[in-house]
Amino acid sequence: MKNIIECKKLTKEYAKGDQVIRPLDALDLEVERGAFLALMGPSGSGKTTLLNLIAGIDQPTSGKLMIDGQDLTGLSRSKLAGWRSRFIGYVFQLYNLVPVLTAYENVELPMLLHPISRKQRHRRVARALELVGLTDRHDHYPRQLSGGQEQRVAIARAIVTDPAILVADEPTGDLDKPSALAIMELLQRMNNELGKTLIMVTHDPQTADYADLTLHLDKGRLAESGAHVPTHGTIDRAEVTP
Repeated sequence: MKNIIECKKLTKEYAKGDQVIRPLDALDLEVERGAFLALMGPSGSGKTTLLNLIAGIDQPTSGKLMIDGQDLTGLSRSKLAGWRSRFIGYVFQLYNLVPVLTAYENVELPMLLHPISRKQRHRRVARALELVGLTDRHDHYPRQLSGGQEQRVAIARAIVTDPAILVADEPTGDLDKPSALAIMELLQRMNNELGKTLIMVTHDPQTADYADLTLHLDKGRLAESGAHVPTHGTIDRAEVTP
């Protein structure tokens, strides 16, 4: 399948008092496998809502959402959670690391949901930490790491299950400029070298420049029509699987 993401008339709405709030309004979007897409727009434009729908964290009110051939609109919440653990890696702005766990243990956490041996789990966690350059910090707790290092741990946690799609919500929003630059270079590497499809929400035009294409949302709709994201070059996944 050429497109890994297909949104057709995707709508999300909820009630707020007597009002109906519609953060996404009949949105159409196609993203090709291996693309790096940045989403920009003012607060309330629907960026994070779209990201959370693609990640399977939330469900649309109406419309169609196909991810890698799977219709997410037809899944129960329990099946959606299982699907999400296999196909999605999520990078948060504020890292969301567990403070009482080491870097290794934080990266290992999502692997505990998968039926693999302890040896296999260790190999994948070690590989993920190596990819983000934190092998020597594996036994450090979040409080012992810089903000940039914490985000690297969060990226390692996101890729350790070898997901098809990485989603990132303002991944540099809480970092100083040098750390933000390092994180964006790392995310670009995940896209270029691992062939991950990457969908990123950002307010920063310089951060968005790392993407293949930037789309702007306004009031739940794309500012550009007929947007189609170009395919990024990929390499053999077997060579780089964490």
